[in-house]
Amino acid sequence: MDSFTYLAPRSLGEAFTALGNGKRSLLLAGGTDVIVQLREGRRHCDQLIDLKHIPELMAYRITDDGALEVGASVPLARIYEDAEIQRRFPALVDCASIIGGVAIQSRATLGGNLCNASPAADSSPALIALGARVVIASSAGLREIPVEELFAGPGSNTLRPGEILLRVKVPAPSANSAAFYHRFIPRNEMDIAVASSGVSLTLDAAGTITAARVALGAVAATPILAPAAAAALVGAQATPETFAAAGEAAAAAASPIDDMRGGIAQRRHLAKILTIRALEGALKRIRETR
Repeated sequence: MDSFTYLAPRSLGEAFTALGNGKRSLLLAGGTDVIVQLREGRRHCDQLIDLKHIPELMAYRITDDGALEVGASVPLARIYEDAEIQRRFPALVDCASIIGGVAIQSRATLGGNLCNASPAADSSPALIALGARVVIASSAGLREIPVEELFAGPGSNTLRPGEILLRVKVPAPSANSAAFYHRFIPRNEMDIAVASSGVSLTLDAAGTITAARVALGAVAATPILAPAAAAALVGAQATPETFAAAGEAAAAAASPIDDMRGGIAQRRHLAKILTIRALEGALKRIRETR
């Protein structure tokens, strides 16, 4: 590991000053990725800026309109242990509770998992399906983008020099709606997805799907939204046939690689099956809350 300076700013202003000092900087939200990358020589920096001492990044809340705002450095365990988040945003619990093991989850964060920009990250498809957005801060002000626009390629995000991901915003769920995240891994736990799918569904009183989102992980260079899969759902009844059509569209949207963890045909098949199962899970959640 190269030598570097460790900084622990207590405010965003201090963090922006550090980012602007001309040194090569890496940001630490949880450290479960970046420390490993530094140790293995895959990342290099002159200074490591620890964001866990900045109050705005360590807070989360459910707003008056029912939306959820999560600071980029809030540990995953705090998210999935919250009873209100469990009740209102179970798909967020689906992903937050399976990123690494319990020890990892006490440090790892949504902000870090997103900015690490792994195509196989668990938080990304779930948050895309939920229609989440990220708020990005710099010394010049704030900007806000959909989660799916944060990814530039494997391990690469769209943050500009001097920017920090401030928080993740998840909109309040609509009436008669639910989301679900599902993945396939070779082992029972402590592994990364070979393929994954996050979905959301909204039904009207007659059971017709009025809105849907389908997102896929580990089947492209970045986590992706699959508009054709959503289009196969909207306007149709929530039936096995409808879900199968959406699964086929999800498989067609995938552009996976062939590597030691899975083949192209396998990942396309998984995109289909995982999407169908995630849709079944979302539908079950809707029925359970009626």
